[in-house]
Amino acid sequence: MSQINAPDLLGVVDRTTTNGFAELTSEDFITIMFTELTNQDPLAPTDSAALLDQLNSIRSIESDMTMVENMESLVFENQLSSASGLIGRFVGGLDWSGTRLGGTVTAVIRQGDEIALELESGAFLPISGVETIITQDVIDSLDDADEDLEQDGGEEGSGNDSDGNEGDGENEG
Repeated sequence: MSQINAPDLLGVVDRTTTNGFAELTSEDFITIMFTELTNQDPLAPTDSAALLDQLNSIRSIESDMTMVENMESLVFENQLSSASGLIGRFVGGLDWSGTRLGGTVTAVIRQGDEIALELESGAFLPISGVETIITQDVIDSLDDADEDLEQDGGEEGSGNDSDGNEGDGENEG
């Protein structure tokens, strides 16, 4: 269904157009076909091969539509499964408005047809916007490296004098 907004002298008027064929089900089409066969001219009958081709086309279209629906369901379930594996991991990426977010995933949320990751900050990152995934052991190793740097750079009284030579701490004179 499409909507056409046309200007009017008194303001904006909403006009909606519909395609009647788009709303037909296969049962409606078969009913139309049988009605056509019942009311056909006996001296100029409808080609039965053409009707069978049309019926096969309808079955094929219905089969394709069912397959598409099943594939969409599988993709959604796969996204949900993948997203649940990200709980406890650090992720980064872009949200729906293009804002860069990052944080540890605390929950997986379904928002409409989209799977979103809830971060510890309370922000939501759509699974389709994830650009970076970092495991906890990488974060732990970064924390350990920071601690090592703090310990190495923060020690006082290492026994070196201002010239970098070891001394006994007494003035030589």
